[in-house]
Parts: sequence; structure tokens; C-alpha cells
Amino acid sequence: MNKVISLNETIYELCNKYPEIKEILRDLGFVDIVNPIMMNTAGRVMTIPKGTQMKNIHIEKVIEKLKENSFEIIQ
Repeated sequence: MNKVISLNETIYELCNKYPEIKEILRDLGFVDIVNPIMMNTAGRVMTIPKGTQMKNIHIEKVIEKLKENSFEIIQ
């Protein structure tokens, strides 16, 4: 089964669909993602593009890492 994600999905939705994304994103600099309160508040409205902009992380780096972990990205 392909793991397909949209960059328009919220971090909360992505982590519920594919729990392994939480560790990948944490390792890339989304350190607040492991805090359940942050996940249940900001995570419900935050997308990967918004998060990368806030955290000064290059989105290409995130996309590359997700692809390395067998995710297919749709935009």
C-alpha cells in the first residue's frame, strides 16, 4: 500500500493516518509535535508548509525525508 499524503492535510491528520510521521517530523525540527497539547491545538490547523515556514525549515528537506520513508507527496 502506498503512503500518500497531501501537503494540505494538517499535522494532526497526517499523524493520525501515519503515526510514524510524528518521529520523522520531530527529527526534522518540529519538536513541539511530541507534546500532546500542541498536537491537539496547533496541530489541528498546522500544515507542513505552514510549519516549515514558522520553524525556518526548508520544505524541500521535509519532502525529501518523507520520500525516503516511502511517502508519496501530492500538493
